[in-house]
Amino acid sequence: MNFHNIYITGVGGQGIGLLSETMLLSGDFAGLDVRAVDTHGLAQRGGTVESFLRLGKNIHSPLIAPGMADLVIALEINEALRGMDKYLRNNGTLIYYDTQWQPLEVRLSRKSTLNEDVINTQAKIRNCNVHRVFVEDLPDTRMQNVAILGTIAAKKLVEGITPEHYIQALSQLLKPSVLKGNLEVFNKILLKK
Repeated sequence: MNFHNIYITGVGGQGIGLLSETMLLSGDFAGLDVRAVDTHGLAQRGGTVESFLRLGKNIHSPLIAPGMADLVIALEINEALRGMDKYLRNNGTLIYYDTQWQPLEVRLSRKSTLNEDVINTQAKIRNCNVHRVFVEDLPDTRMQNVAILGTIAAKKLVEGITPEHYIQALSQLLKPSVLKGNLEVFNKILLKK
């Protein structure tokens, strides 16, 4: 692998920081050069939160130019469409958690709510792969990020990082009281795929 550009997006409060930090640490455990930068300014107000990660060898900057992400990870469907339109390269991969936090435009009736068909239509035009994630019996909505992570691991969406690397990172980042439930979700998805 030369390098892998990953753009992560969601709404403040969805666990973008943990997901980004887990991916970063997993890449480190896998022996890859890893660079990352996050934007957290809008996290407390329910605004967009973004993370840029670059993994591989000889990476000098974490920033990803628009249209150059190999993988877009979104924890909300509106952010999935925005991230795909702005950052995903043609033939890239989008993975998103199918939940909707109503953006201001929807609340003000300026835009309609999105559904899976809108994402799939746009992805088909650009020849992008799409992985929709939704866990019906998720024990806690704060585990949506781990459900995404489990799907990334199961589908091997990031070359060079194994499920064991993700587990090692989660084990280092989460308190034991929180880790157990998150690992149960991660392993359940890993075994299901």
